[in-house]
Amino acid sequence: MPDEEFVVGIDSSTQSTKAVLVRADDGTVVATRTAAHPDGTEVDPRTWIEALDEAAGPLLDQAQAVAVGGQQHGMVTLDADGLPVRDALLWNDTRSAAAAEALVDELGGAQACADATGSVFVASYTITKLRWLRDHEPDNADRVDRVLLPHDYLTWYLAGHPGEATTDRGDASGTGYYSPHDDAWLPELAVGALGHDFTRPRIARPAEVVGRRAGAVIAPGTGDNMAAALALDSRPGDVTVSIGTSGVASAVVDKPVADGSGMVSGFADATGRFLPLACTLNAARILDLAARTLGVDHAALSELALSAPAGAHGVTFLPYLDGERTPNRPDAVGTMHGLTSETTPADIARASVEGLLCILADAIDALVAATGVEPRRALLVGGGARSAAVRALAPAILGVPVVVPADGEYVALGAARQAAWALSGASRPPDWGVDMGEPHDAEPQPDIRAAYARLRDRTASWS
Repeated sequence: MPDEEFVVGIDSSTQSTKAVLVRADDGTVVATRTAAHPDGTEVDPRTWIEALDEAAGPLLDQAQAVAVGGQQHGMVTLDADGLPVRDALLWNDTRSAAAAEALVDELGGAQACADATGSVFVASYTITKLRWLRDHEPDNADRVDRVLLPHDYLTWYLAGHPGEATTDRGDASGTGYYSPHDDAWLPELAVGALGHDFTRPRIARPAEVVGRRAGAVIAPGTGDNMAAALALDSRPGDVTVSIGTSGVASAVVDKPVADGSGMVSGFADATGRFLPLACTLNAARILDLAARTLGVDHAALSELALSAPAGAHGVTFLPYLDGERTPNRPDAVGTMHGLTSETTPADIARASVEGLLCILADAIDALVAATGVEPRRALLVGGGARSAAVRALAPAILGVPVVVPADGEYVALGAARQAAWALSGASRPPDWGVDMGEPHDAEPQPDIRAAYARLRDRTASWS
């Protein structure tokens, strides 16, 4: 046994693989490496293996344990020889939207779907992609022997392609054929989606050792949102607000959630509890659009936004740029209201930041409605959380104190914490601590939310 133990956490996201080498006892990051993924919403999953080898390979020889956090929902179909039947369909591939509607109807409607699986299906869910495959590529559907999620596929690779693949309850809860309430697969839903049965990975216990790689322990891994919650040590009363390509508001709770409105997905977490989650399609791209339109960088965008008064002189931005998921408006577009001949670039910048925060506040409201748990604070993470304007305005618009954890690769760190947990054999994860910084608080500004809500509701019937 070496004097000092190290673990590797891997984040296999939509855009890249990130790997961190971490001290197992205290969570100190020793090294970080990255490798890019191909663009697109369907990708040969073997390219993720290449990226994992490039990013994590040089670190794995130094580690005593490893785990993978991966993008949720992606469909990896393998034939009887363990080879990909076709390119993996990612979470953001929307071709299965009609299949989602059909599957919800077959289950008896939205509430029945949520009661059975924890969630109301949209095109992101794996089950909808299986139905699309059955209906549009029947020859490929017939060849499917095994279906894995992206993180399952990489864990299976690290373990040397054993006969039995594994997953965890967190990532399994995003497939659409798993019951968070019963912690079990729903085979009849899986078979009904694809048209025939297929091998599903075994659902490992939290922090179970599921394999070894050159002597290193392999932990089960989990979905990206679950890994981030584990890294942040998110507990009941915390709402994690992630501002990336999409926006995510999630909260750890002790009981399963079944929200028939479809606003909240009733996922499980990586520790044995539950992680209900509301996702917006639009988040950091709102700031990107504003900066591009105004011809400034993000720092200057923040300066402009903070120079304008609250409410942006009556300008309100509904930033449903490419449709929206919370609420479900797939055909919506962005709408800016209240422009006059006196409107300034600062007003537009301010309205853009306020619109972003209002869309996230709607997601938090959906969480509260589904769980009955009022948040005591919001943990602001993701690339958009680096915006000075977002940090400054968030407490007043979200309506709760805000803390901004130190920059970090939280999905990879969550996977690393799980790996350290499996290595230790302890009953709970190691206490690594998170640098949360000072909390930000402000007087709530309900007028901004009210103006936003009026525009949101007025445009509800627009196509």
